[in-house]
Amino acid sequence: MKKYKRIFTIVLDSLGIGAMDDSPGYGDIGVDTLGHIAERMDVFNIPNLQRLGIANLHPLANVPPIERPLGFYTALRVISKGKDTMTGHWELMGLKVEPPFKTFTETGFPPELIAELEARTGHKVIGNKSASGTEIIDELGEEEIATGAMIVYTSADSVLQICGNEETFGLEELYRCCEIARELTMRDEWKVGRVIARPYVGKKRGEFRRTSNRHDYALKPFAPTALNALKDNGFDVISVGKIYDIFDGEGLTASNKSKSSVHGMEQTIDIAKTDFHGLCFVNLVDFDALWGHRRDPKGYGEEIEKFDAKLGELLPLLKEDDLLILTADHGNDPTYSGTDHTREKVPFIAYSPSMNGFGPLPEQETFAVVGATIADNFGVAMPEGTIGTSLLPLLQ
Repeated sequence: MKKYKRIFTIVLDSLGIGAMDDSPGYGDIGVDTLGHIAERMDVFNIPNLQRLGIANLHPLANVPPIERPLGFYTALRVISKGKDTMTGHWELMGLKVEPPFKTFTETGFPPELIAELEARTGHKVIGNKSASGTEIIDELGEEEIATGAMIVYTSADSVLQICGNEETFGLEELYRCCEIARELTMRDEWKVGRVIARPYVGKKRGEFRRTSNRHDYALKPFAPTALNALKDNGFDVISVGKIYDIFDGEGLTASNKSKSSVHGMEQTIDIAKTDFHGLCFVNLVDFDALWGHRRDPKGYGEEIEKFDAKLGELLPLLKEDDLLILTADHGNDPTYSGTDHTREKVPFIAYSPSMNGFGPLPEQETFAVVGATIADNFGVAMPEGTIGTSLLPLLQ
């Protein structure tokens, strides 16, 4: 069985490909992120994804399937409870998440939590709702500066975010308040995946801008993952984008922060020009953050086209002993109601220049086949308690 020296696993954040059987229980009926985006695009220019088999995997308006796609492809079902970023990524690397992380998208945080946060930090809380980070700063930034209050908000993810003006609230004070929030939200009834410090500068509405001093206070995975197995056995585990935050640095040997999804692909292209032995694990978040939550199907489609152009730069750099895996972590149908993630199957597309075969694989029961395949490739055992069966024997 052929094995690969380098594996590039790219998570197109939120690019679901159709509803799960249980999606109505999550409030998601008839959702299909990729399919509905394609329907909204007059022209959908994704030639590289098309060559790999995306339209063979999922019928797409204006994008016909091809006779001999380059890759193997299938759909992955999610077995964990929930539809947030951490759940999806942790399952990709072998963990079944149950029960789901807490989300407060519809209601904001409970009065008991807010009261304790105010008492412990000494700051009144304003906001306390699901919102876009840039919009809530524009809405409440002047009040925060004038009163010393702190802006607290959430999103569709399991997250508590606190905004503070660096010039008036102070960066260290913001970090102190976030550490208190992290301590409080370790309780089961309030447990969120991440607390995030969101500093900004500016003096009035229209001039506010967030700075690069964001800091994430994440939960560590509750057990070792495929990433730990690789690192512990001496392999490179290089992250790009949000991967470091999602896993709180666990199992990584190097990390790269990205300014955008295009930048993340540029970083991945640069990494492909280096000699490493192991995994390059990439998250491209703009699909989700900029377009899915904001219910902008055309913007989402154009972001996929930007990715496809960069994919066209990456593919020629892949060597005979490289493997590329494209997948996602949940859905976020930009044509659906609300602003929440959608519970969907995700794509699995695998390609290597040395593959002899191509075509469909059986639909899989869990995202965790990704981590299991990676571990199998490098000859390391998955940690005890993880799930997933390797697809490596099929990727030849």
